[in-house]
Amino acid sequence: MLKLSTYNGVDQIHGVAAQCRFLGPPKPNPIFPRRKDCAFLARCAASPSKTPVLAVVSDRGPGSLAGRVETNTGPVTLADRLRQGSMAEDGKSYKECFIVRCYEVGINKTATVETIANLLQEVGCNHAQAVGFSTDGFATTTTMRKMHLIWVTARMHIEIYKYPAWSDVVEIETWCQGEGRIGTRRDWILKDYATGEVIGRATSKWVMMNQDTRRLVKVTDDVREEHLVFAPRELRLAFPEPNNSSLKKISKLEDPAQYSTLGLVPRRADLDMNQHVNNVAYIGWVLESMPQELIDSHELQTITLDYRRECQQDDIVDSLTSVEPLDDAPALSGNGTNGSPTATEDDKDYRQYLHLLRLAGDGSEINRGRTIWREKPAR
Repeated sequence: MLKLSTYNGVDQIHGVAAQCRFLGPPKPNPIFPRRKDCAFLARCAASPSKTPVLAVVSDRGPGSLAGRVETNTGPVTLADRLRQGSMAEDGKSYKECFIVRCYEVGINKTATVETIANLLQEVGCNHAQAVGFSTDGFATTTTMRKMHLIWVTARMHIEIYKYPAWSDVVEIETWCQGEGRIGTRRDWILKDYATGEVIGRATSKWVMMNQDTRRLVKVTDDVREEHLVFAPRELRLAFPEPNNSSLKKISKLEDPAQYSTLGLVPRRADLDMNQHVNNVAYIGWVLESMPQELIDSHELQTITLDYRRECQQDDIVDSLTSVEPLDDAPALSGNGTNGSPTATEDDKDYRQYLHLLRLAGDGSEINRGRTIWREKPAR
C-alpha cells in the first residue's frame, strides 16, 4: 500500500492557498505521485479531446469560496478542484482516490467495513455531482426533484479481500446502470493505489421513493434517460461470475437467535439528508450482535444487506444473529474479468452468519443480512 510517511506543511499550505486564489493547480507533492486518471487537477488541464466534466455549482453563489470557478472545461467548484477524482475518458465511470485517516481504522489497525461503505457512498455521490446531478437527496435528477423523488438502497453487497491500513491510498471506480423497471444499480471496484491490486468489490440496487408519501414508485422513462446517458453502453458488472454470492437470496432468521443485542437506538448523527437512518448505520447494528470470540479471531470478508423498510430516529431496533451453514467461501485474489478478482481455494477457516434487524415494538423487519468471515491473517 502507498503510505504518506512525510509531511511538508509549508508546501501544502502554499498549495491550498494557490487553489483558494484560483491561481491554478499546485505542483504535485513528490511523496504522492498522482495518476492522470485519479486527479481532478489533471483533468482541468486535459486535452480538448477528453470528455469534459460538468460539476454542480454551489448555491452559495460566486461570492463564496465554494462558488463558481470558470475554466476551459466549464464551471467547477473549489471542492472539485481539491477532490482527487475524475471521470473516465468515455464519461461512463468515475474514479477517486482516498487516504485512510486515523479515525477510520478499528481494532485491527485497518479501515473498518463502515469506513469502506462510507467511501463507496462518497465516491458514488461525487460521481453524481460530476455529471451534474443534485447534491441534495443523493444524486437526484431534475425530474426527480420536480416529482419529490429520492433514491433509497434496496440491497448492498460488499466483498473485501484486503483491508487498507491508516495512510494507505485507495482508488475506487464506480459506475451506474439500469436494473429492470423499478430501480438502478451501482457497482464499485476498489484498488490499492500503489500496486493496482484489487482489494474489494461492491454492488448495490437502488429504488425510487416519494419523499412526501414515503412510498416506492417505478422509475419513469424521463428519470431513466437522465441516468442512463452516463451508464456504460454494454453491461458491466463488478461481479460477472455466474452464481456469485451477490445474487444469493437471504433467508429470514427465525427466533430464537443464537446471539442478540436488543434496544439499539438511532443517534441523530445516523440520519442522512433523506430524513432517515443512513444505510451505513445498519452495518454497525448488524455487527453489534456478533459474538466477541469471532470478532477476535476473524475479519469480515463479505456482507450482504437487504433493506426492507426505513428506520426513523424514534425507532428502537433489535439485532439478531445466528450461524448459517457455509456452502462455499473461497478466498479471492488475482485479476479477472472487469478488473475483478478470480476465485481460488485456500485453507483458511471461514464462518457464515445470518442477521436480522427488526423493530423492538412489533417485530417488523428492517433488514436481512448475511456475513462471511475469514480467519485473521498472521501479523
